[in-house]
Amino acid sequence: MTDATPRQGILSLTIKDKNSLYSSYMPFVINGGLFIPTNRPYEMGQEVFMLLNLMEEPERLPIAGKIIWKTPPGSEAYRSPGIGVQFSDQDGGVARNKIETYLAGALESGRSTHTM
Repeated sequence: MTDATPRQGILSLTIKDKNSLYSSYMPFVINGGLFIPTNRPYEMGQEVFMLLNLMEEPERLPIAGKIIWKTPPGSEAYRSPGIGVQFSDQDGGVARNKIETYLAGALESGRSTHTM
């Protein structure tokens, strides 16, 4: 599953399997994005920096982004509390391309996610 640990303004996120990645990825967002489960308060539009440990890859992906979605604790429909982070265009789509390669074929499925 995913684990987000803030450290001095840096989100450290680990996604270990394809199902967790599918549930967290937001392909409908310009540049792509991820839903990150957290109870910590963030502001809409806040700039964040993530270090994403994806599957079993030895290198963490550095991703700059901003908060575009908030699901507060106690939200309706028993949704997980967390934030949606839109990737910036600084990395030229590297993070989005890597994630979509892992999810090839799964993005068209109708399975529910943490987002929409």
